[in-house]
Amino acid sequence: MKKKVLALLLSTTMIAGLVGCGGKSDAGTGTNDNAASNAPADNSSASSNASTDNASGTDASAIDTSEHVVITYMTTGETPTGTKERYDEMMTELNKILTEKCNAELQTYFISWTDYLSNYNLTLAQMDGTVDLVGTASDWLDAWPNSKNGAFLELTEDMLKTYAPQTWASVPAENWELCKYNGDIYLIPEDNYAQWTNHGFIYRLDWAKAAGLSDGVKSWEDLTTYFKYVKETYPDIIPWDSDGTQYAQMAGGWIASHSDYVPIDGINSAAMWGGTRDDLYTVYSPFVTDTDSLVEFAKMMKEWNDIGVWQTDVLNNTSSTNRDDYRVGKVAAEQHHTQTWTDLVSHTPANTIYADDPNAETGFFYFGQETGNVTALSITHGAMAVSAGSKNPERALMVYDLLRNDPECYKLFCYGLEGVSYEITDDGLRTTPASYNQDTDNINGTTNYWWGRNDDLEIKDASRDWDKIDALYSEYDKVKIEYPYGQFVADVDNIRSQISNINEINTNYMKQIAFGKYNGSAEDIVAEYQAALKAAGIDEVTAELQRQFDALYK
Repeated sequence: MKKKVLALLLSTTMIAGLVGCGGKSDAGTGTNDNAASNAPADNSSASSNASTDNASGTDASAIDTSEHVVITYMTTGETPTGTKERYDEMMTELNKILTEKCNAELQTYFISWTDYLSNYNLTLAQMDGTVDLVGTASDWLDAWPNSKNGAFLELTEDMLKTYAPQTWASVPAENWELCKYNGDIYLIPEDNYAQWTNHGFIYRLDWAKAAGLSDGVKSWEDLTTYFKYVKETYPDIIPWDSDGTQYAQMAGGWIASHSDYVPIDGINSAAMWGGTRDDLYTVYSPFVTDTDSLVEFAKMMKEWNDIGVWQTDVLNNTSSTNRDDYRVGKVAAEQHHTQTWTDLVSHTPANTIYADDPNAETGFFYFGQETGNVTALSITHGAMAVSAGSKNPERALMVYDLLRNDPECYKLFCYGLEGVSYEITDDGLRTTPASYNQDTDNINGTTNYWWGRNDDLEIKDASRDWDKIDALYSEYDKVKIEYPYGQFVADVDNIRSQISNINEINTNYMKQIAFGKYNGSAEDIVAEYQAALKAAGIDEVTAELQRQFDALYK
């Protein structure tokens, strides 16, 4: 379908999407576990497809860097505590290089996960020069509303060619187009880093085989068989000790597995509107149209509840340590995304199940597996912007260009000091020194650099099971479609109240449905849920989104 080049429709306050799909420790895409290094990329770009060269930019040698400046990088995450000494040592070495190459130094402004979005936007709104480089995202960190509202600086082609020439040259022209609002560039995409944050169930493959699933779990029905086996064979184990917050991922995962639905990011956290793989630009909501499927979902979740897949008080279970319990064999499943599976499938010291049981194996059932319904991550799921309040935007771009493209800067910022926080094996993999202490020496992930990772400079983690990871990534690569709505951000000004009511209704009902905690029949609870959505105006929201789609895509 031919797309018009029209002004984007933006809102002043977008409702944030799921942060890394539900976990603070690796929020967002936020796992910096490098599981995707040099793997088949779902959002990678090749330098051979680069944009035009630096011909119209200023010669870098002519740039005046005589004044030493401090560039502040704002990112979501907690200020280092136990690893502070190593973090400070890393920053000292990094700043020596930055001072030498562009007479600047870097400091980090951490936005704590507590009320992160409000504090993030308030900091940007101050426009007082507090921050320069800003980690952002189109689907969970209000990148487009902040662009519209003037919080981010317009990045002209000449600025990028002059002050971030390596980045400019490595990002294809079509990817720069996806970073524009009203024809101007506001974001620098993380488009050369392969990562998959699609959700599914991580499970014990050895137990699945014992349950008669010789090929592992391939469907939701297989999951039921698996959970029944676990509960019967290991009665003291809670198969999935959920904290009751995964209802949106569960419902979305069921829909992905039973349709060709492609959700639009950023309208609401449950991703309740989208198109289909065969008709991407006709907007609908499967939450009100796919009644029979939702009834089947409700029935299965009631069955899981009766099996004892989770605790009886799951909706009030706020102290779950399910992922850590999976590592040591106390539970049978973890619901999260592919990047988390790449950690749990690997024989790291934390995953003691493999040392305790030589037959232990880990599988991954990804949502959409039955239908091959997988969508690649948007290249602006992680992006860098420059604050419009920055006093030194040019130097900020120079620093970013080094962080993204200079091997020495990149390795320091992402991994820490070689020989202390990591070392390289003879076969070129990254491991930890014999003296390494996880609590004090871990820098990997501390800087929360989720806005410019680069597969050309990534060093594969030696602890990862790359045979399994590469095989799954290859499977994804065969069935995926690229995220189709990268330049669409809904103008919700006239439908904000409806979306707010729909969010509340979805939370109230889907918690009951997704964990089988409803009274009466599955048919009754789904009918009640859908009637409430219609009363709240879901059809009006769908019609308004269609109007905006028609303006942009037809």
